[in-house]
Amino acid sequence: MAKRWTPRHMVVMRRIRVMIVVIALVLASCVTFFATARKTVALEVNGEKTTVTTYATTVYGLLREQGITTKTHDVVKATNGENLTNNDVVTVKSAYQTTVTIDGQAVPFWTVASSYAQLIGFFEANEVAASAITVNITNIYNQLTGGIVLNADGPVTVIADGKTSVAPDGNLPAASILDSKGIVLGKEDRVSVYEQDGTTVLQVQRVTHGTVTETEAIPYGTQTVVDYSLEPGQTVVEQEGVTGEKTNTYSVTYVDGVEESRTLTDSTVTKQALDEVIGVGPAATEDNSSNDSSASSDSSNDSSGSNDSSGSSDDSAKDNSSSDDDSAKSDDSASSDESSSSSDDASADASASASPSTSDDSAAKDDASASATASPSASATSAPSSSATTNSSGSSNSSGSSSGNSSSGNAGSTGSSGGSSGSTSTGGSSSSSSSSSSSSTASAANCRLYRPSVSAAQTYAAGAAAQYGWTGDEWTTLVTLWNKESSWRWNAENPTSGAYGIPQALPASKMADYGANYRDDAAVQIDWGLNYISSRYGSPTAAWKFWQTKGWY
Repeated sequence: MAKRWTPRHMVVMRRIRVMIVVIALVLASCVTFFATARKTVALEVNGEKTTVTTYATTVYGLLREQGITTKTHDVVKATNGENLTNNDVVTVKSAYQTTVTIDGQAVPFWTVASSYAQLIGFFEANEVAASAITVNITNIYNQLTGGIVLNADGPVTVIADGKTSVAPDGNLPAASILDSKGIVLGKEDRVSVYEQDGTTVLQVQRVTHGTVTETEAIPYGTQTVVDYSLEPGQTVVEQEGVTGEKTNTYSVTYVDGVEESRTLTDSTVTKQALDEVIGVGPAATEDNSSNDSSASSDSSNDSSGSNDSSGSSDDSAKDNSSSDDDSAKSDDSASSDESSSSSDDASADASASASPSTSDDSAAKDDASASATASPSASATSAPSSSATTNSSGSSNSSGSSSGNSSSGNAGSTGSSGGSSGSTSTGGSSSSSSSSSSSSTASAANCRLYRPSVSAAQTYAAGAAAQYGWTGDEWTTLVTLWNKESSWRWNAENPTSGAYGIPQALPASKMADYGANYRDDAAVQIDWGLNYISSRYGSPTAAWKFWQTKGWY
C-alpha cells in the first residue's frame, strides 16, 4: 500500500530539513572559526623559546593562557602589535632596575640588558654619547641572573677601598667578580661601572654616616637712641654688642670617607645675642640773629605741629602780618628792644594757648619763654631719631619724625621694635622660600628623571627604545613622532584635549601605572609611551603612518 502524504507529514519533513540546514551551517561556521582562529605562535620568554598553539586573539590573552605574568616595565613585543595572528613571534623580557647617570643626574633605568656592554650598546645603537653614560649597579646580588655581566670582551679594573686590581675575566656577573676579590658590600655601598680610556671599570664606593656638632655665631643687632645728655651730633656706644652662639647637630653622609651631604637634625641656642646700643646727641638748634624771633618761630611750630622750624617761622611771620594785633606788636618790636621783648613774650603766650596770659609779670614771661624753648629740643631730636634708628637687620624707624616730647623720647625703642619686626618678616620670607625649596627637592627625589632637558629626555628614550629593537629608522621615526606631539617637552599639554607629556597621553592619568609623579617624571612618560606604541601599533613606523592619516596616534 502506498504511503500517504498528509499535510501534517509534509510539515514535519519541512522542519527536519530546516534543522539539518541550520546544523550544517553551524558546523561549517565552527570548522571555519577553528581553522582560522587556531594559531601557531613562537613564544620567547627571557631567552627560552617554545612553539605554542593558541586560539587567543591578543598577545596578552596568549600570555594569560600560558600563565606568564608580566610587570609594568617588562618588554613585550609581537610581530603584528597587540592583535595576534598565525605564525607571530612574541617576545617577553623581564626588566630590572639599574641606575644610569645622564647629564650628571642619576636616573633609575629599567633595562632588559644581560650585560653592561649590552646596556651601553642600547645607547650607542641610537647614536647617543654612551661614553658619557655611567651605569650604577645597586643591589647587584638581587639582579636578574645573579648580577649584570660587565664586559664579555676582556678584563675589568676593580676599584674598592682605595685599592685597584684587575679581574681577568669580564664575562662574569659583577657579584662574582667582587666575590673573587673578597669584596663584601655593605647595605648602602654603591657599585658603578663606566668606561675610562677604553677600559671597563667596576668601582665600589663605601657609604657611611656620622654625626657632627658645630658652634655657629649669632650676630648681634644695633639700636640707636637719642641721648639728651650728649652734645648735638655726638655719638657714644652706651652698650657693647655681644655675639650669641648656637649649637647645630648634623647627620653627615660620607662616600669613601669624603663628606657628600649633611642634614641639620638639631639646633640649640646656648648664648643669646645682646644688641649694641648707640646714643646720639640731639640735633643742634639754629642760631638766628634774634632769640626773640627764634622763640616766636618755635612757638608757632608747637602750635601747628610742624617739625621744620624755618618753615614755621615763615608761616608765623605770615600769620603775624595778617593779624592786626600781631602787626601792632611787630611795629613795637621794630621801634625798640623793650617792645621787641614784649612782642616775643606775647607771641609765646598766644602760641602756648594752654592758659591765656593777662599779666605782664616778668615771672610769667620767663615761664612762657621756658615753655617756648622746650619745643625746639623736642622737634630737633626727631631728626637723629629718624636717621639713626636703622638696625643691623636693615629695617629703619620713621616714627622719629613725630613732634612732641613723649614721641621723641620713645624714638629709640620704636626704632628697635621696627628693626625687630623687619627681621621677623625677613625670617618668615626665608622660611617660606626654604619650605618651597624643600617641597621641590622632595618632589624631585620621588622622580626618576625629574623635569629634564630635551637632550636628556632623548638620551633616556634612546636606550629604552633600543630595548624594543627600535634603532635606526625606527628611532628616527620615534623622534619625529614625539617632536610633532610635544617637542619632547615633559610639561607639554594640549589646552583643548588635556593630552599631557612627551607622548601626549590622553587622559594623562593613564601614565600613573608607571609612576605616580607622571606630570614631572619624564622617565614615566617615556616608558608608558614606548609600551603604548608597542602594544597598539607594534612599532614607531606604524604609529607614524597612522598619525599622518589621522593627525593623532
